[in-house]
Formats: sequence, structure tokens, C-alpha cells
Amino acid sequence: MEHSQSTGAGLLLAGRYRLSESIGRGGMGKVWRAHDEVLHRTVAVKELTAGRFVSEADRAVLHARTQKEARAAARITHPGVVTVHDVLEHDDRPWIVMQYVDGPSLADAMKECSLDAREAARIGLHVLGALRAAHAAGVLHRDVKPGNVLLARDGRVLLTDFGIAAIEGDSTITRTGELVGSIDYLAPERVRGGAPGPSSDLWSLGATLYAAVQGVSPFRRDSPITTMQAVVTEEPEFPEKAGPLAPVITGLLRKDPDGRPSADEAERMLLEAMEGRTPKAAQAYVPTQRVDPAQLDAVVTLRQPAPPAAESPATVVPAQGRPSSGGRWRTVVLAAVVAGLVAGAAVFAAMSYGDGKGTGEREKKQVAGPTATTGTEERDPVLDPAGWVRVTDPEGFSILVPKGWKRQINHQGQVDYTPDDTRHLLRISIDREPDFETPLLHAKDLEKQLKKRARYQRVRLTHNVFRDQQYAALLEFTWTERQTHPGPRRAIDQLYYGDDGTEYALYMSSPAEDWDTTRRQFDHILKSWQPPGGGQ
Repeated sequence: MEHSQSTGAGLLLAGRYRLSESIGRGGMGKVWRAHDEVLHRTVAVKELTAGRFVSEADRAVLHARTQKEARAAARITHPGVVTVHDVLEHDDRPWIVMQYVDGPSLADAMKECSLDAREAARIGLHVLGALRAAHAAGVLHRDVKPGNVLLARDGRVLLTDFGIAAIEGDSTITRTGELVGSIDYLAPERVRGGAPGPSSDLWSLGATLYAAVQGVSPFRRDSPITTMQAVVTEEPEFPEKAGPLAPVITGLLRKDPDGRPSADEAERMLLEAMEGRTPKAAQAYVPTQRVDPAQLDAVVTLRQPAPPAAESPATVVPAQGRPSSGGRWRTVVLAAVVAGLVAGAAVFAAMSYGDGKGTGEREKKQVAGPTATTGTEERDPVLDPAGWVRVTDPEGFSILVPKGWKRQINHQGQVDYTPDDTRHLLRISIDREPDFETPLLHAKDLEKQLKKRARYQRVRLTHNVFRDQQYAALLEFTWTERQTHPGPRRAIDQLYYGDDGTEYALYMSSPAEDWDTTRRQFDHILKSWQPPGGGQ
């Protein structure tokens, strides 16, 4: 049968949906932005291009899958699931009209950079909520992967593409032996031909979160066969960038479906990881022995994680966009949870690898820092309340500073607090008309200037969430100062946009040898921060 080629921008479907531009493409087709001329709203339209080139029998399967996707999505009522508005036929092919989400997929976002662990945990919570709603409605997604997670610019996270979903009580429409889904995100029981269940979707969520923080799929290999073998028989490399999320990911990626956390447990653990705390319950899911060779027909060996380098480039995630205004500004970073992240990684490594070898001195030092406790909850002397005083600055903000630190204004009009003429420095910057669309873009621009410094080295540059503000970024770096206070130095800068669009930056620097104390002071200062007016 011949088919019309009259598809593309400007095409009117069903007398109401006008295609405008292609916004995505996959193995089965492409997605268009379109205008609903009846309800005057923007929608997304999925075009099943594969229908042009298949046999009549395969076309019937394609139509059935399309109807199944619509039915699956229609059974789920949840703000984290993309709504299907309509299913229609044009050019002897099915088209799906869906809710339009203004923002990239997680896969697209990962092409620029990987995610901060706390942001990945936030996204995981949203996806988990959507999956729980689907499972409650009797629907398994069966294709959870970064490409099917949409990141709206207003901070929402939505799960899409229920095209291969299995609906409870519905007969299968796949051929015998056909494996559907993205292979490197398929649960091992599915690769082995077993029946999938809700825990299979949770495994795929774990693989998705691994890819989000590490920047690579945990099981992708050179071919489909070796990829499937890896899913079934291999443990992924230790997710060293995952911080407190690492044991959660490991729990979700347990080979045995019965050994994975439940949705309730996963939700609690993701909440703790999002707050920067290593979930204690997740330690029960860290593997302590090899997978049964009889079950997998292969011996699995856990791979030793490499010691994280203190000055290696860290993960970066693109921040969501926002309308920009005019103005000028400087840098920022969030570090309120670095000690917790590193401590979590150290605990994970110790439990996974027995004697804990491979954990660097940096982890050992951080574990002994302010986040570590003894049975008597020893107080960190650096954070002793007697050594701090709250100041209300003439600029309107309020903050805790160490006693003896004095206020001064630098030549750029920024507020500094310092005990020794900026050798140790806290700097507060406020810009009510920032130049950049997002804090991350600003931090990246700032880094271009910082690279001119002697021996500049990025420690981390990442999008994060600060005080529940989604528009935030963190930059931490080292350099060698040759003029004022010569010698190796280190700095950290937290940047974020307030509710009114004002950009705030809290920056701290010191000689590198004093960094352990400075870093703990910075965390304490961030927690005490109150912007002008007392808002966010």
C-alpha cells in the first residue's frame, strides 16, 4: 500500500492539530509541537513513522500498541504522567496527541552534563511517584529510561511513553520471543524471559539514576548481546559521583527482584538522599556477596571504585531556564552537603568491598568531620555557637559569621566579612537584574575568567537545589594566588535566584591548608542565611 508523504510542519490533523516543528525523534517515530486550533493550546503529537515501512501484519501490531499506550496512560491520574489527549489516524498510520511539556528529556539534559546527586534524587522521586500511580492502576511502564523522563522548565518531572506498557488483564500484543524496551535499562528478569513486575520498573529507575549522575548507562556495551549479558551477569562500576544516592541506586539494581527495595522504601531513601543524607535503610541493599552463578550462568565480581580525586571535574547539570532581565554579576556554589555525600560514598565502599580499601584520604577526613557522630553526638568545635554571631547587614540580609570577622565593601561594591583582610573571606553579592538566564550559565561564564588564574582547577560545577529554589548552581575550585595572599587557595560559591528573580551569591575562600575548617564554616553559614525580607 502506498502512503502519502504529506507530513511535516503545517500539516493539519483531524481538522484541528496543526504541526509546527519536530521536537524529538526515536526508533518508532518523531514528536511534533503542534497547535490545537479548537482549544487554542500547544500539544505534542507523536508520529509513528515506522508505520510507513512495515507489512500489513506489523502495521496491525503498531496500531494495537498505539491504542494500548493511550489506554495505559488514560488509566493513570497523576501530575507526573504525560496526559494523552487523543488518538487519531492519518496516512493510514496512528498519531497520538499528548500534553506538551516545555523542557528537555533527561537524556537530552545528560548530553550537556551529568546531574548533581541531590537533583537526581529529586527527579527520581517524581518518576517513582508516577510509577506508583501506574502500578496502582495495573500498568507497568516497562521502558523507564532517560529519554522517557521529561524535565519541564518550571521544575516538574513527567514520565512519558507508555507505548510498550503492560496492562493488567490485557493480552500481550508482542510476538513470541520479542524483547521490547531499551536493552541497557531492562531488568535482568526481563532479559532472561521472566515475567516483569513493579520491581522491574524500579530496576529501570535505578539504571536511569545511575546514568543521570555518572553520565553513562551502567550496562551499555559494544553490542546488544554483550549489553544483555552485562545486565544479567555484571555489577556496574561503583557510582562514585552519586554521593548519598549511591546505596539507593545499588539497592534498585539488585539482580533478584525480591531483593530490591519496595516503592515505599525507595521513596523514603530518595527523600533522604535529596536532603543530602545517606539513607541508612539503603545499606541493607548493598550487595555483600557474589550473585549466584547457577542462576546467572556467570560469576559476578564487584569492581573496586577508584579513589575520588579532590580536584577532579565534578558533575554538571543544566539548570532550567527562566526569563532573563538586564544586569551584571559574578559566581556561586552550593556545598551544604559535600561532607555528607563523601561520607556516604565511603560507607558504601566499605560495605561493598569488605576492608574498605580504595577510599581516599579525602573521604576519611570528611567522615571525621562535622557529619560524623559518636554515640554521644560530639559537637564540632568549629561550629560551637559561642564562636559565632548573627549580623543583620545594611543590605538587608542576615547571616551567622565567626566572631571577630569584620564587614567591609570591596571595589566592586560587594559585601565582605573577613578576620584578616580577605585572607579568609566570606563575600555576599546581590544582583536584582542578573544577566544570565540561569545561575548555571552564569557560573560557566565566570569559569571562563577564572581559568586565567594560575593553576586553576575545577573541583565541581553543578546545578543544585538551594532552599527549595530550583534555579541554583555551585562552583568550587582551586588556584594559586600570585598577588594578594600568595599561595594555593580554594573557594566555593553558591548562586541562586530568589522568588523575585534577584540573584544571590554566597562565596567563601581561604588558603588551601585551611580548607577543612573553611568548608565546615561555609555549610554553617549557608544554613543560617536569611535574604532581605526573610524570603527565599
